[in-house]
Amino acid sequence: MPTILVTGGAGFIGSHVTKALMDRKDEVIIVDNFNAYYDPQLKEDRINKFLKGYSPKLYRASINNIDELRKVFAENKIDKICHLAAQAGVRYSLENPSAYIQSNIVGTHNLLELAKEFGVKDFVFASSSSVYGGNTKVPFAEKDPVEQPISLYAATKRSNELEVYTYHHLFGLNAIGLRFFTVYGPWGRPDMALFKFIKAIIAEHAIDVYNNGKMQRDFTYVDDIVAGVLAAIDNCKDYEIINLGNNKPVDLEYFIKLIEESIGKEAIKNYLPLQPGDVVATYDDIKKAHKILNWKPKMEIEQGIKECIHWYKDYYKID
Repeated sequence: MPTILVTGGAGFIGSHVTKALMDRKDEVIIVDNFNAYYDPQLKEDRINKFLKGYSPKLYRASINNIDELRKVFAENKIDKICHLAAQAGVRYSLENPSAYIQSNIVGTHNLLELAKEFGVKDFVFASSSSVYGGNTKVPFAEKDPVEQPISLYAATKRSNELEVYTYHHLFGLNAIGLRFFTVYGPWGRPDMALFKFIKAIIAEHAIDVYNNGKMQRDFTYVDDIVAGVLAAIDNCKDYEIINLGNNKPVDLEYFIKLIEESIGKEAIKNYLPLQPGDVVATYDDIKKAHKILNWKPKMEIEQGIKECIHWYKDYYKID
């Protein structure tokens, strides 16, 4: 049984990955700083409720602090790194850019240095579809140019891809960077559209609809993402960048309609222009993921939204 370090293990994707790894009897070490970017109680509940009955080794530490991280590596024989910790959110990067430099760039660099120091050879890490910036050629493929990010968040993720490649080239690190496309699902992040829309529609509050609703997203269910992450962990060799997305862009208005139908209430819509840093559409080419990881998404958006609303009502005790 390999021992896998999961950074951001109390996060949305990280907690699901931890559960899946432990379901197959891998040993998991979580590093998470439980920061207050969104309600830390949700992170606590992912550990204490969602992962109830599991026993990952948990370090409440920051990847920004190399001394705290070195302690984790020194106390454990780590076989593989699954690096999911990051300062997330495109819009927040306009308000607090330094958080992205510290977490996404400094934190990733610390992990790479410690992987080199402690001889960890497999490094799977989260990138983002945001690196494609304002690309108009769709679907987005891994060979497309990604040299013009339009948000600091995207720039930090592209920086991660480049630095990891350097460590692969210089030190023989095996690495797979996974460009996630708009992940959603139970235990999701409150700053993301689905969570915000469910909360507002149930409470009969207005929702903000950007670009006057003329947007598309390749929404990807968390269980599908987890399957791709585990496949990457199991097949980590050389250096690869791989998209993980649903390959079925969804119109924002249709997305809202599905939420309305599942809740049984109509949304009050506040139409707004496109926000700085946002892209109009994302659309994933998944051929490389299928070829290298034998991966294809399974969850349809209609069922996925129902699952999320069911979880939301149960978690927040809403009849």
